[in-house]
Amino acid sequence: MLNDWSYVAIFTVISMFLPAAAIAIASFLAPKKPNPIKNSIYECGVETVGATWVQFKVQYYIYTLVFLLFDVEIIFLYPWAVAYNQLPLFAVVEVIIFILILLGGLLYAWRKGALEWV
Repeated sequence: MLNDWSYVAIFTVISMFLPAAAIAIASFLAPKKPNPIKNSIYECGVETVGATWVQFKVQYYIYTLVFLLFDVEIIFLYPWAVAYNQLPLFAVVEVIIFILILLGGLLYAWRKGALEWV
């Protein structure tokens, strides 16, 4: 009889073999008809003209990170909102503290100008 780690080893080997086998089979069976259009560089449907390096402002990334941070925090509030009627007072106080911490982070980002879309 196999122990628990043997099953893990078997599934690991299978999980490595199946994708490799699928890629190998596809490379043998796929039609190969290269032409200049298929070999050209495709970037959003338009050939690049001039310098392709464009430097973005860091502010866009900060704005995105702040959005993602608060978006993920909302996921933590959803189970609390669903089970609100069954929660004890301690859980309600914890969520109020959590929301106050989020509001503090929002005020900090607001005062630093991270939410200004320039």
